Amino acid sequence: MSLEAEDDREEKSALVPSLFPFIPPTLYFSTAHEKVELLPVEQRRLLKWKISTVTPNVVKHTIVRSHFKVTKKSHDWLGCWGRHMKSPGFKALEEHQKLNHFPGTFQIGRKDRLWRNLSKMQVRFGKQEFSFFPRTFILPQDIKLLRKAWKDGGSKQKWIIKPPASARGIGIQVIHKWTQMPRKRPLLVQKYLHKPYLISGNKFDLRIYVYVTSYDPLRVYMFTDGLVRFASCKYSSSMKTLSNKFMHLTNYSVNKNNSEYQANSDDKACQGHKWALKALWQYLGSKGVNTTLIWEKIKDIVIKTIIASEPYVNSLLKMHVQTPYSCHELFGFDIMLDETLKPWILEVNISPSLHSNTALDLSIKGKMIRDLLNLAGFRIPQKEDVVPPCSSTSSSTKMSVLSKPDLSADEKVKRAFYLTQRYADQDFFSTVLDVLTPEDVRVLAETEDEMNRRGEFERVFPSPSSSRYLRFFECPRYLNILLDQWEQKYWSNRTKGRWLSLVRVAPLTDKLNELVNFPALLHSSCLSRVVVSHHHRSHHDDDDDDDDASEREVSSVSPGSSVTSSACASPQPSLTQSLLPQQLASLGTSGLLT
Repeated sequence: MSLEAEDDREEKSALVPSLFPFIPPTLYFSTAHEKVELLPVEQRRLLKWKISTVTPNVVKHTIVRSHFKVTKKSHDWLGCWGRHMKSPGFKALEEHQKLNHFPGTFQIGRKDRLWRNLSKMQVRFGKQEFSFFPRTFILPQDIKLLRKAWKDGGSKQKWIIKPPASARGIGIQVIHKWTQMPRKRPLLVQKYLHKPYLISGNKFDLRIYVYVTSYDPLRVYMFTDGLVRFASCKYSSSMKTLSNKFMHLTNYSVNKNNSEYQANSDDKACQGHKWALKALWQYLGSKGVNTTLIWEKIKDIVIKTIIASEPYVNSLLKMHVQTPYSCHELFGFDIMLDETLKPWILEVNISPSLHSNTALDLSIKGKMIRDLLNLAGFRIPQKEDVVPPCSSTSSSTKMSVLSKPDLSADEKVKRAFYLTQRYADQDFFSTVLDVLTPEDVRVLAETEDEMNRRGEFERVFPSPSSSRYLRFFECPRYLNILLDQWEQKYWSNRTKGRWLSLVRVAPLTDKLNELVNFPALLHSSCLSRVVVSHHHRSHHDDDDDDDDASEREVSSVSPGSSVTSSACASPQPSLTQSLLPQQLASLGTSGLLT
């Protein structure tokens, strides 16, 4: 880009303000068509990014535009885009640092673990819910089962062989004879999807970019654009063609070696052997295909697959990570459409390629990384939080907005109350919003801020229709219930929801430092005056009554105002007093509140 063109670029503020007054702003990341204003020198000195040998150029260019300085050895970096590491290595992350991986995601990133976990879900919930992956065997463990399936299937079936931890098409082959089975183990053996949907006679797959900002609560986003990778030879189902990788594999790293491979640099063109996902939707739409239905089915696959990894990741997060802020992850889901346009999952990449060799790649991946980093919510830490490893200030004594919250007794009561009901229904779960604790408000505000920064990402979980997925979690999680109910109530009027959550904390705005850290303030009579009024109204009130209640609260406490002495004159019931006494007694004796 020329200097003159750079001068014409629109200047953007370096910080994105929160929707809420008690949450600090996040750093803004731009594309090449924008420039970001300079922060004051003291803040700019804190903008350090640790790079590794695998940090892609599209990430480097994006962070440099936001005035980050790259470093290889520094301890005081804020962000890093690197390799996945063993779970104990996450313990070294400081509270202000953010790495592009969660511990344990290899449970879906390794092919063998992915199929094991999806198979477990299929056994538990049935093929009607989990029928989006081909029948799979892992050798040597499943050798007897494979032999029986091979014998029962006859001589005309095709199987695809994959090493469990390979990438870029390495070691993959399609076979139809038992004698062709490699002796090297371990191996993944799958029924080959031999009737793919074809465009101009060519097989293709989809690279879907999936971004997870949090596992508890679970928040999953999908980028609305992606890549369509074509095999570079026209497809044939003949057994004689099975050795032709240019026909049966869609990996770019394989097909770029074919002399007949045709590149494509136009993200709107349906030409060559790589298209933009949006171009595919336009092409299929012109053929009368319901592309919205296909996208909904892909979302279903993504949500269920991420949930399959959830118990492992959350367990390791609790063991090895100081704060949830430190982890986020981009996944590359490879999806194939069969001749009926049913989507099938092929694999999940935990380090999807971000190399941008063409204008098409750069257009899609550049916008995606820009939106991802904005969605990630990088914050400038306090200078005293960025300390050398040898400093006497230990991480256990530092207080930060990013720290894991210390839940009050009342908050533990509420969580246990909603997690221990055997026959809970929608009417019961909807009451989770009647009394919001400080930690509830913090999570809701964080979630709304994320939604506001999503760019071209679509949040697929939670969503207004994601309640049906809660049953697939191995363990129910309170924050998932909270966000699910929030979405159901406020998805059509987010401004109203944001306003109500703001009103609930308005009396505490004069205690801004405590608010940032969200201590256990639920017993404060000032807070109780705001939140308990919702609990005491009838659960049968309609939305109009809810508006009236909020207006009454607003008239007594306006945003940013201080609370008068009369407002705190008499003690209000705490959350513990508001919940059913007999329910709480049973929770206390069961040890759930400790």
